[in-house]
Amino acid sequence: MLKLGHISYSNCVPVHGRFLECGAPPSVAMVHGVPRLLNSKLAEGAVDVAPASSIEFARYADRYRILPDLSISARGPVQTIQLVSRVAIEELGDGSRLAVPTASATSVVLLKIIMQQRFGIRANYVWFEQEADEPLAAGADAALYIGDQAYRQRSRTDLYSSDLAEVWSDWTGLPFVFALWQTAAGPDRNKELRALGAELLDSRQWSLERLPQLADRYAGEFGWSKEDLVRYWHSLSYDWTDDLEKGLEEFYRRAVGIGEIGRAPSLAFLEP
Repeated sequence: MLKLGHISYSNCVPVHGRFLECGAPPSVAMVHGVPRLLNSKLAEGAVDVAPASSIEFARYADRYRILPDLSISARGPVQTIQLVSRVAIEELGDGSRLAVPTASATSVVLLKIIMQQRFGIRANYVWFEQEADEPLAAGADAALYIGDQAYRQRSRTDLYSSDLAEVWSDWTGLPFVFALWQTAAGPDRNKELRALGAELLDSRQWSLERLPQLADRYAGEFGWSKEDLVRYWHSLSYDWTDDLEKGLEEFYRRAVGIGEIGRAPSLAFLEP
């Protein structure tokens, strides 16, 4: 049996929706968690496949392979990666205290790239628990929120809010890849992995055909309006295309530039 990680945010529903609503295939057990937890479980071998943060592949490229034709990506604003701040993002100065969520990995690296390479700002970063802490009340100049919590933060009228996916696309002209379905399982499990990959593609098709119904089911759970949740899902891409690959390569190149990874890896996909 393969253990499949499931991101416990709304962004994963359009791929895993059939599994969630109708049950996973008998050969699959689902393990729920926030991105950083699933990253750790994948590295430890506690899950076999997970929609892991894209930066994780760069850090474990010698161990991981990517299931083809699957991603969580964006070509513009997504509402679920928001930097909220007391002043506009470009007015944050060197030494500004930026709170970043323990739940995230890729988004934190993206923020560091944007601050250093886009705005020339060398900030100080501190971790916080986004479900429990109030970093701005504790003295932070800005705080990064991800997932459904970011959607709820974006409506605050007392603060500036910057959608980092939008900042990235406006700056680079490229889309951004948040997560890839990754595995550390060896070639001896290729048959199982291919079968799971096919099931995931079927689940994606099933889910994308039923987004309004899924929004009826999940909007309250994740704290969205039904209409906003459907619009959010439509703002994301769940496939794999040439421009997404270019966007990911640019992200890795820039991550090398700020010392977050040693080198930009070649992408290794599970063979069909």
